[in-house]
Amino acid sequence: MLRALYLVVIALCSLPLIPGIVGVFASAFSYIPPIGLENVSTDAFTQALHWPGVEHSIGLTVSTSLLSSYLACLITFIILQSTWRSAFWRKVEWLLSPLLAMPHVAFAIGFAFLFAPTGMGARVLFHWFGYQADPQAVGDMAWFVKDPYSLGLTLMLALKEIPFLLIMSIPVLQHLNVSESEKVSASLGYNRWQTWWKCLFPQWLNKMRFPMLAVVAYSVSVVDVALIIGPTNPPTFAVLVWQWFNEPDLSLLPRAAAGALILFVIASLLIGVVRGVEYLLLVRYRTWLSSGRVGYVLPGKGLFISLSILTMVMVPLTLIWSVAQRWRFPDLLPSQYSLRFWQYEWQGISSAIGNSMLLGIVSATVALFLAIIAHEYRLRTKWQIPGYVIAIPMLVPQLSILFGLQIATLYLKADAYFIWVIWAHVFFAFPFVYLSLDGPWRAFNSRLMIVASSLGKTPFQAWIKVKLPLLFPAVVFAWAIGVSVSLAQYLPTLMLGAGRIATVTTEAVALSSGFDRRVTAIYAIWQALLPLLFFFIAVLLSRLHSSYRRFSIRVVFSNDTASQKHRHP
Repeated sequence: MLRALYLVVIALCSLPLIPGIVGVFASAFSYIPPIGLENVSTDAFTQALHWPGVEHSIGLTVSTSLLSSYLACLITFIILQSTWRSAFWRKVEWLLSPLLAMPHVAFAIGFAFLFAPTGMGARVLFHWFGYQADPQAVGDMAWFVKDPYSLGLTLMLALKEIPFLLIMSIPVLQHLNVSESEKVSASLGYNRWQTWWKCLFPQWLNKMRFPMLAVVAYSVSVVDVALIIGPTNPPTFAVLVWQWFNEPDLSLLPRAAAGALILFVIASLLIGVVRGVEYLLLVRYRTWLSSGRVGYVLPGKGLFISLSILTMVMVPLTLIWSVAQRWRFPDLLPSQYSLRFWQYEWQGISSAIGNSMLLGIVSATVALFLAIIAHEYRLRTKWQIPGYVIAIPMLVPQLSILFGLQIATLYLKADAYFIWVIWAHVFFAFPFVYLSLDGPWRAFNSRLMIVASSLGKTPFQAWIKVKLPLLFPAVVFAWAIGVSVSLAQYLPTLMLGAGRIATVTTEAVALSSGFDRRVTAIYAIWQALLPLLFFFIAVLLSRLHSSYRRFSIRVVFSNDTASQKHRHP
């Protein structure tokens, strides 16, 4: 039975890679029989590579992804160096979940409200320094939104990836046994800062290889965030490819597929660059490790506080924009307030909220069920899918897979849009759910199951009565992660849903492109609230379960004590 279920996991979460990759390869070479293209050629690559400004677009993609990824990596290590296992670290852990739960799109919209030419940052500068309000002059300034050098997109991606890298660093540092390393290094004359740079940084960077690769792959292929704050003329290469996909002329699809394939090559090359940098730092040129007691004291606490304040400022700012009736530049606050935009948009947004929650709950529940099956099967047999295969959807640009999947649906049932969207959400949420359960499943003491079996319990009864209660907090947290991943999906919803399924994310991205800021703010608020709601549900269920277990233990203990007193008065 378990093997049959594991085959279902493979069929839903791994085999789609084959039609995804084969489909984009065939389409890039102009072979798409459903639309009448059956002659293989390389003209699509020529068209893609000769598009005006494509070199600049690719350069923006490369620079943005590398700079944002390494900036996030550096800031993450600085925060860990300054706060790990200190009193301040408890605050870091407490804030990680809400920081991680805020979707990229909501963060990008809040970032735009802060750093746009007429955003809150410009208003504060004009107010504090007494500049004369000149909207035309402000409009000519680059700032961090839609700037031609993609500086704002780089900064925004770096800030948003820091919580992810921090939470991925926790099991890494626990495995490295930091306290013992600090004691040994102190006996050799190294202080805390020198220990972290000379001893812990090389080990940490090596263990953080996969999270770094995932961050780089996401930065290369991001479309929704780049549409909100990225450059426009030319845009990043992922956005350019997405624009090609939206061409009404179906005969131009090979050019879009060729662009998706080029994007896959760029992502692969950048992953190789990250691996090469790691090799050069830790293997080839490692003399810096033995070049003396050199350590740098950097403001990790200040950086994390700044990140937290920046994120928290976005929430009230977005709320103010959603009720602002009249807000002239450079006023710090609106002169008139109104709820009419909430009233006008409620009918449309309620439908989008319903679709988002339904997709999130169904996708996360299916992904969780499949992830548990995969972990249980891994414990019972040696034959299994390698971990890097499961992680491929995190490392490959979505455009490079989704187009092939979209072509594959044409041969099956093209109008089953809701089913295809759920399948796509499960496909991209499954790796995150699987990896979030990996640590708890590996740490579980399997001897408890042996004891339960010796007491007459079947394997399923032992799993329900022993293993699931102990791992329940990890299970509900993984479920919340799956929901948040599903809620953030933009390209899978649009491409496999053919634009017929509206979610809060798709509507927020569509409205952010030059529409009314107040309406955009309403969708951004809901896009940020929904993941927080499910993380709150996960925390609540975990605490209720812990309270119930403690109560049950007390009841059992008291009954046992009473029975002993009855036997031995």
